[in-house]
Order: sequence, then structure tokens, then C-alpha cells
Amino acid sequence: MIQIFKFGGASVNSIDRIREIPKILRACTGQKLLVVISAMGKTTNALEKVAEAFFAGHKEEALKLFEQIKTQHLTTAKYLLVHNYLEAEAQLKDFFTEAEWLLHDKPVREYDYYYDQIVCVGELLSTSILSAYLAESGIGNQWIDVRDIFRTDANFRDAAIDMGVTAQKMQTEILPLFEDDDMVITQGFIGATQDNESTTLGREGSDYSAAVFANLLDAKSQTIWKDVEGVMNADPKQFPDAKILRELNYDEVIEMAYYGAQVIHPKTIKPLQNKGIPLYVKCFLDASLPGTVIHNHTVKGLPPIIVLKKDQVLVQLHSKDFSFVGETGTAKLYELFNEIRVKPNLIQTGAVSLQVCLDDQPARIQKLALKATDEFDVQVERGLTLLTIRHYDGEVLARLTAGSSEVLRQQTPQTVQVLMR
Repeated sequence: MIQIFKFGGASVNSIDRIREIPKILRACTGQKLLVVISAMGKTTNALEKVAEAFFAGHKEEALKLFEQIKTQHLTTAKYLLVHNYLEAEAQLKDFFTEAEWLLHDKPVREYDYYYDQIVCVGELLSTSILSAYLAESGIGNQWIDVRDIFRTDANFRDAAIDMGVTAQKMQTEILPLFEDDDMVITQGFIGATQDNESTTLGREGSDYSAAVFANLLDAKSQTIWKDVEGVMNADPKQFPDAKILRELNYDEVIEMAYYGAQVIHPKTIKPLQNKGIPLYVKCFLDASLPGTVIHNHTVKGLPPIIVLKKDQVLVQLHSKDFSFVGETGTAKLYELFNEIRVKPNLIQTGAVSLQVCLDDQPARIQKLALKATDEFDVQVERGLTLLTIRHYDGEVLARLTAGSSEVLRQQTPQTVQVLMR
């Protein structure tokens, strides 16, 4: 049976960290692995700046920023490779050309389209270098462009995978690769339309990519290698006393993801749960640590699980003629959410009003507010923080809200959410 490994950007963000990867993979000698690798640390952010400069009409700035990305990856390849350098360099230059061809043009389509064409290059560059380095380290592998496998719709920046077409490609293009080598190297986060236009699956979508591979290949397990010991009950950067959770079930993790925890991508769990595939979250800095296992069994005695989201916006909507918002008003609002592609983090309904908390995406918030004025009087407040605690207790809640002004609260016996100034 095939196992799925996913290495995030932090695991490939330096020469030293890249050199640790063969040690992890050698421990699996004789097993069949499909390895999904993210862009090298900070590369996606750098490519986003390229896309922004290009779309703003600053071609020279975009090309200059992209030149820095090229230099970084070529330098990394030179440090890692000897025998395979020239072959890797040629492959990297093909991807550079793919992006630069676009950057010399002028934008005539929407920003999200160009974002995907430019940002997708990050994963292609990192996996090319890693595949060559593993081969040079004596670990045979087959590299494949996931855009030839994952067929998606044209919903750029949040594309949906066509599972039927993609499942067929798994059988015809992925499984035969294992006849020559025990390892396949590919990318996360990206796919392509039937017209071969690159798409991305949503930020941090590499975990989801790995889960789709796991589902369609009936994998034995999926392991996500991170720079932390496992899944924690809070972000250790925000909460230094955060604890490792050794065991979780699918329900708990999907709730954590829904509320904004950054450890697992929100869409990752469904493909795994549907086939009962366990998910392991392990530390690539010390592979001997037990990490976290996520499965379908009941887990009891969990500590408070805390998610703190800053840069939140409260959109307050009030019926213009004091008619009840009821099902009609709420339905219209959700139509707007779908149209503008925003997801409410918290929504509260009154007789003649609705209050919605969202991540601050300025262009989309403005579009939502403008469209909602057809039905509602609209007010927008920015700069808020949303605190979510699962398995909360009074002491933890009081401590984390102390000194803040409460704007909105929703509370069940299991979960509390507080929007604060």
C-alpha cells in the first residue's frame, strides 16, 4: 500500500533543512511513497508580490522581484547538486520562462487568474530541486507535474477538483510510476483546468492535495511533516504554554480547522475520513517524536483548544424597512457570500438585523458592503479579534478576554466565540 507524505514550506526553507529530508525518507526504504512538497519557505509570499506588481502595471518591478526568486532557487540548487545540477537547472529555467512569458504581457483578465499562473511556480521549483537532490542522494524517484493530474474548475485561487477525471489520471499516470521507483515526488496546492490554465486550491492547500492523493490511491496513511512536534491546542507563537495533542479524531480537527486553526487545511479531513485513512502530524526536526495521530475514534479529556484570529471585520446589516430578515434576508446574504467568495467566521441573526464577522479582505468586504446596500443599511467595523475556545472553562475564557471590550458572543456547552475590540 502507498503512504502519502507531505512536507511543508518550513521543511524546505534552507539548505540544512532540505538535507534532513533524505534521512526521513530512507527510514521508509522498501515502502511505496507519494511525496507532496510545498514551495520553499516565503516563496509563495514573494510570488504574490510579483503578481501584485504585475497586475498594478509595474512590469519592471515584477520582473525584478521574480529575478530574486530565480536567483534564490538556482543558488539552492548549486549548493545541493553536483551531478544533477545541469539537468535541474534546465527544468528550473523552463518554469522561469513560463512565468516570465506572462510577466512581459499586460493584464487583461481578473487578478485571481494571474495570481494562479504566477504563484503556482513556487511548488514546481521546489519539487524539481528536491527530486534531483534525492536522486543524487541515492533515493530513486519519479517527478510529476500535478497539473497533469488534478483537473479543476476555473475558480481561480479556490479551485475545486474534478474527482472523476482526477481519479482516472491516478490510475493511468500515477500508479504506473511505482513500477519503476518506490517514490513519486509532486506538488501540493495547484492543479489545472481542462484548458491547461494553472489553478490553486486555496492558501495552504497542499495538505488537501495530499489528502486527495490518499483518498484516490486508497493510501495506508497520510503524514504531514511540520516544524512543530504535532497538533497543539493553540498557536505556540501566541500562547507559549500550548500543549501537544497526541490524539484527535476527525470531527475535532475539522472543527478546529473550521474555526481557523492553521495546523490542518479545512478541506483536508473529508477525503481521509471518507476512507478511514489515519493522518499523522510529525516533526521533521526530530522524526523520533510520536507526533499526533488523527483517526475516527472517540477521544476524551481534551484541554481547551484555542484559536485567535486577528484582523477581523464586523459587517452589521439592518433591514431598511424594518421587515424581518428571516429566511429571505439570510438566504440573500448567503448568495452574496457565494458570489463574492467570502466565508463568515461568525454570524448572528436578530429580528431585523444580521451581524457577520469575516476575515479582512478589503476588496471583497467592500464589494459585499456595496451589494448588501440593496437590501440593508450597512455598517463596517475593522480591527477586531475573534477568540474561539473549544472545551472551554470559565477561568480560560475570563483570562483570554480580560482587558478587551466584547462586541459579540456565541456560546454552546462545547464552544464559545467572542469578537473583541
